[in-house]
Amino acid sequence: MDLDKRPQTAQRLTTTAGEGASGRPGLRASDADRDHYAAILREALAEGRLTAEEHAERVEAVYAARTHAALEPLVADLPRPAPARTSAALPPTGPAGPEEDLYAVFSQAVRRGNWRPAARIRAYAIFGGVKLDLSEAIFEHRHISIRAFSVLGGVEIRVPENVTLHGGGSGVLGEFQVNGLQATDPEAPSVHVEGFAVLGSVKAAPKRGRLIRELSRHLRKRLG
Repeated sequence: MDLDKRPQTAQRLTTTAGEGASGRPGLRASDADRDHYAAILREALAEGRLTAEEHAERVEAVYAARTHAALEPLVADLPRPAPARTSAALPPTGPAGPEEDLYAVFSQAVRRGNWRPAARIRAYAIFGGVKLDLSEAIFEHRHISIRAFSVLGGVEIRVPENVTLHGGGSGVLGEFQVNGLQATDPEAPSVHVEGFAVLGSVKAAPKRGRLIRELSRHLRKRLG
């Protein structure tokens, strides 16, 4: 009788462990949740468990996923350093405010000139290129967060010389470079860049000679 019960017990434990790894399957996924799953895929690529093509396909699916149920199958055959945490257990990342997603899949996505950057920008370059030029942008938010993801592509970010630029990311057979800059004006906007590059590049740097003119007055008018 005991032997008959053991497989059933093991099955219940396996089901419970699977549910715990992904939280509630129907729960909406946060940006931090998607980043966690993308990190698992990045590690698998570095270890040779995934090819570059498999990794690119799965990363694209990760950032298109809306729930934990959609995320979990993408890493089901891969080892994980730690169980994925639900959004309720994670602190908020990046500034609150409007968001914008930019996709360049075998194409280019460009933002330049007098555009109004959202508080949170996510840029995906997959066999393509994304260019974000904030040197003439109208800053309506004091803090701007940019998450840049490059797979066999490139993301290029340029900012004025009198704002703060900081951040960092990782590159797997690629380059992730942020040329940090600290503004002298404490009221200057700040731009934070993070993400990763796989067989591609993410580069963020000041654009020489470009400034937000009359910075303090501009910010008081725009930001209050």
